Amino acid sequence: MTLSHLALAQFRSWPRLALDLDERPVAIYGANGSGKTNILEAVSMLSPGRGLRGVAAADQARKGVEAGWRIRAAIGESQVETTAPAGQVRGVEIDDKPSPQIALGRMLRVIWLVPAMDRLWSDPPEVRRRFLDRVTLSLLPDHADSALAYDKAMRERNRLLRDQISDGGWYRALESQMAEAGASLTRNRLSAIAAIMASQRDAETSFPAATLKLLPGEGFADDANTASIADRLATMRPRDLAAGRTLSGPHRADLGAHWGPQDMPAALSSTGEQKALLLSLVLANARALSQESVVLLLDEVAAHLDADRRAALYAEITAMPAQTLLTGTGPELFEGFGPNARRLSITKHDGASSVEEIA
Repeated sequence: MTLSHLALAQFRSWPRLALDLDERPVAIYGANGSGKTNILEAVSMLSPGRGLRGVAAADQARKGVEAGWRIRAAIGESQVETTAPAGQVRGVEIDDKPSPQIALGRMLRVIWLVPAMDRLWSDPPEVRRRFLDRVTLSLLPDHADSALAYDKAMRERNRLLRDQISDGGWYRALESQMAEAGASLTRNRLSAIAAIMASQRDAETSFPAATLKLLPGEGFADDANTASIADRLATMRPRDLAAGRTLSGPHRADLGAHWGPQDMPAALSSTGEQKALLLSLVLANARALSQESVVLLLDEVAAHLDADRRAALYAEITAMPAQTLLTGTGPELFEGFGPNARRLSITKHDGASSVEEIA
């Protein structure tokens, strides 16, 4: 199952766009602000959630929040449409039937790397947790169900805490739900970490491999024991009541990374090393999904690599069983692909983007 066609209407800077895609990498280049990343963002909307920019659907409409947009795609034998009509929430249809967003994650695994992620190892823990959960979701689409169940129960528990409700029966019921979903979150995250590390270990790559570790929230071990999670939530209830919210649990987990013979913490590595390590994790994520339909989105990734690293990256991409779209400011950044990639030149006039394929 591959992404063979993409059509946009009133999405970001694109009044209209129609692209036929195949297995070749697609190098998209143009000036900053021309609309390159908007194509990648549209593809990222073929997965659950808010896409690679993480914004509300209303903010993606070309003519503003009072307008709407539409993305259509051919994925394997299915026709997919996701729309955000003016004033309405985003909807999904698969073969003309309304579907939940999570269904997209079972059809196509979309992975991305964007410049904002360069700060992953210096950002707060919730940023790394979101990154880990996106990786986990790509490997285990049902991870979304566990996350939704956990968040729903925690919101209800937090409401009780804010209202200073003391009835233990209410808390025990919600903490039981949180414990069951939280144990599933932990198991899934640990499974994803193991899969990424195995993918790095078994790959022939020029990028550094990392030792990854799930760092639990305060007071929680990194196990997946439902009963012990429930017990800890009950034990910490007085402190949570004082704070008016749930202070500890799987929702406070973090991702740790060390690499190299010196076992260097990622946060203490140089900017270039952190970038290479992050790229390594994203490539490992794609390799770990070799039996699935994968689209890899790499935004402005080549600009921060030297010529040798770019050549190594392009060789890995070409050999990888994943559809890849990359962006950059000029065609020279993609010379290392030779004839193995398609090239799209993007320009923008009067606020509207247009595309030309370069032979």
